[in-house]
Amino acid sequence: MGLRCFIVDDSTDFLDAARSRLESDGVTVVGVASTIDAALAQLDGAEPDVVLVDVNLGSESGLDLARRIQTETTVDPAQVVLISTHAAEDLIDLVESVPAAALLSKTALSGVALRRILDDR
Repeated sequence: MGLRCFIVDDSTDFLDAARSRLESDGVTVVGVASTIDAALAQLDGAEPDVVLVDVNLGSESGLDLARRIQTETTVDPAQVVLISTHAAEDLIDLVESVPAAALLSKTALSGVALRRILDDR
């Protein structure tokens, strides 16, 4: 069975582009959300192998969502990958204490990159 991915991002353009990119890499996108509440409402039912969470969700924080995923869902924090348009080096201090497997630049997003992160956990 292929990798199942859930994507949380406030940009519908990015959600569409990420879905297209990942599906072309053989990843099944099992759900998308643009807000913390929408993500939390859908995550357990979607049964993802990996959850992509944008660090900046408009007026909300993806870092807060990552913490809430740990306490409010059955998703293992090792399945959470933070994503951002900023370079990982620029955000490393912010994300060190967040329960997530990795931080990945949106430009580096691919099925191969996700599999590599999940294999390394």
